[in-house]
Amino acid sequence: MADLLTAAQAATRLGVSRPTLYSYVSRGLLRAHTDGDTRESRYLAAEVDRLALSRTRGRRPKDIAKATLDWGLPVLESAITLIQDGHLYYRGQDATALASRATVEEVAGLLWQVPAQEAFGAPAPTPAPAFAAAQAAFRGRRAEEALLPLLALGSEDADTAAWQRAPGRLALGAAALVRLLTACLLGTAPSAAPIHTQCAKAWALDKEGADLVRMALVLCADHELNASNFTARCVASTGASLRAAVLGGLAALSGTRHGGLTARVEALWDEVGADGETAGRLRRRLARGEDIPGHGHPLYPAGDPRATALLSRIRPHRPAWAVVMEQAQRLVGQPPTIDFALVALRRHLDLPPGSAFGLFALGRSLGWIAHALEQRADAQLIRPRALYTGPRPGA
Repeated sequence: MADLLTAAQAATRLGVSRPTLYSYVSRGLLRAHTDGDTRESRYLAAEVDRLALSRTRGRRPKDIAKATLDWGLPVLESAITLIQDGHLYYRGQDATALASRATVEEVAGLLWQVPAQEAFGAPAPTPAPAFAAAQAAFRGRRAEEALLPLLALGSEDADTAAWQRAPGRLALGAAALVRLLTACLLGTAPSAAPIHTQCAKAWALDKEGADLVRMALVLCADHELNASNFTARCVASTGASLRAAVLGGLAALSGTRHGGLTARVEALWDEVGADGETAGRLRRRLARGEDIPGHGHPLYPAGDPRATALLSRIRPHRPAWAVVMEQAQRLVGQPPTIDFALVALRRHLDLPPGSAFGLFALGRSLGWIAHALEQRADAQLIRPRALYTGPRPGA
């Protein structure tokens, strides 16, 4: 059956209030369908999207551009990830269900549309000659600072270049990139062992800790057309290598409005503590006009399913993060995001500072590669036009 939206979902997709939505129905611009079980109105997603597109016609170009780029309408087609009704799907499979059982390599195969063994069946990659010296120079640095230069110095373009058309060779090159990024994060030599077991060995984790890392990496694997995925696609659309696309995605992820938000969550926890004064410190923070990072996601009004899945695995321990989360939710009314959950996991497992960002980047590298491959197959340059607002010639 065609996708049906609730009134709240349809209004959100159109960017209007519910009364306005109902006025569209009364004017014949949109049809309401009665749900036989709940007797509530439902709306065909395709009709809502068509109405949304028609509403942009006749508006000022500046308004259209802003609405499209800022959590707006889809700007390109993709068959990789779907976010719908509070759920996240990788190629039609529920991401949280995959996170309960799938390995990083299996999810990579799903996203890249190749058998996992075909991609990860080769021996460990050999890094560029400068890699060992670079690792020594960056040892002890946070992942936010070290991953980009280490991957740039340690990787090469040959197996992931645009002229590389052999699917098997390309899959091996993509897997080698992920394994090399793993070595960059852990400060180890590249290995052919499963990614999550490499992490467990380097961080001295038990079986439960290793499985939590596996779960986190799978949950971070992709998230539709976020800023870093879009960056990776833009890079790939120029004919650059998959390596260049991953480096572009990693650069975009480092910003504090994206994966770099984990560092802000860490700083928040250090500031507010986890005691009887936590709520007071949070209130004072809000009174200063500061936000509470790691809470509330525009695509998940009812809660980020990735955070819910990850936090449910460590919730029984009732650590300090629970105090911060409960008090923050009580004050701002917004549930935690994956950024908050990654910081909770880092502290729960006593991983090195910066590892929350590192896990985010390592998991998301699967998505960057998937989007780069999809964009490469499209063979179209991503080249939007700018709406010029500067001085006119001769002014």
